[in-house]
Amino acid sequence: MMFRVLLFAIGALALATVPAAAQQKSITVFAAASMKDALDGVNGAFSKQTGIKVVTSYGASSALARHIEFGAPADVFISADIDWMGWALKAMNKETLIYLLGNRLVLVAPKDSAIDPVAVGRGFDLGKLIGNGRIAMGQVNAVPAGKYAKEALETLGIWTSVAGKVAMAEDVRAALALVARGEAVLGIVYETDAKVEPKVKIVGVIPPESHREILYPVAATMNAKPEAAPYLVFLRSAAAKTTFEQYGFAFLARPAL
Repeated sequence: MMFRVLLFAIGALALATVPAAAQQKSITVFAAASMKDALDGVNGAFSKQTGIKVVTSYGASSALARHIEFGAPADVFISADIDWMGWALKAMNKETLIYLLGNRLVLVAPKDSAIDPVAVGRGFDLGKLIGNGRIAMGQVNAVPAGKYAKEALETLGIWTSVAGKVAMAEDVRAALALVARGEAVLGIVYETDAKVEPKVKIVGVIPPESHREILYPVAATMNAKPEAAPYLVFLRSAAAKTTFEQYGFAFLARPAL
């Protein structure tokens, strides 16, 4: 607890005064692919305020966690689920861990699709809606969005009827791209992804009670540079909150349980 207090005190001081030397400093952030548009905005604002450059590597949380586990030089990790943060936890500073954001899953179709809005619920005939096409989602055994999607469809009694029609992608943005290009008739992605892709439309919402709460945990690594402290503070700031909410994220910034 004392470390956490010290961390945020240092971060607040760093945000208040920007030394000229900070212009030469940088941190490396590993972040879930679904965060790209929003986090790019947040990072830009942080760099403008502090002079600290943020180099961000986006990808599937599963891949990023494995890279960190094997020593990749990241200062901060933002995962799209708690499982993959747990996977990398030995390399993380647990005192800095919080749940930063929330999200929800939606059913999307290509923008010009004839599919009308539907009510997704128990027993919904998703297989019929897919027809002879495919439904895109992240890898269901690794990518958080895919794991949440499979869990939801199993809870709703739908999974077995569509399992053979799933086009699995390396991350949620890749799944979104399959729908945007018309290579999949439907997709299950985060609402935040759907909102930034003009070539898709939301046709349904996956009931949030059908899967675990979607949480984005963030923490500094054990070998993080000192500049990671003000960055973690900034992620919890009003400015960051405004940007994240503009992109559809639920801003949580709450302690990890």
